[in-house]
Amino acid sequence: MNGVELFLLGRTLMKIGEEAMPEPESGGGGHPGTVRSVLIAASDIAAHPDSAVGEIAARTGLPQSQVSTAVARLKEAGAITTAPDPADRRRLLVRQSPDLSDRVAQVRATTIDDALAKALGAGDPQRIQEVADALGVLARHLTPQALANLRP
Repeated sequence: MNGVELFLLGRTLMKIGEEAMPEPESGGGGHPGTVRSVLIAASDIAAHPDSAVGEIAARTGLPQSQVSTAVARLKEAGAITTAPDPADRRRLLVRQSPDLSDRVAQVRATTIDDALAKALGAGDPQRIQEVADALGVLARHLTPQALANLRP
């Protein structure tokens, strides 16, 4: 496998992941933004509690406007809380909510099974399980923290 093939595989996996994400309940969000940017921001917030939007943007490489939108969506879903920065009351610090919101519980409980079957053209359950098992191995070894090893 070369870098292009790996990149395209990653893109395919992201699209399957997006397909696997449950839709918010009705009325669930007047905020635009992609699942991708919300998940990237949520992952960074989990790793770096009490960060400002600008700090999240700097670490993730997302534009500040996308991080702000992601933060608004995560706050609306009850996944995060914000508080004024004691050092600069104009800034808000973001952290994971101490309580598991219904939306976060729904997302965590949803499996990839249906999206994976759809992507593979349903058919052979053994093939679907083989791919799911391979993805499990990759997920154990290629965690979001592995990205830090790629950065200088």
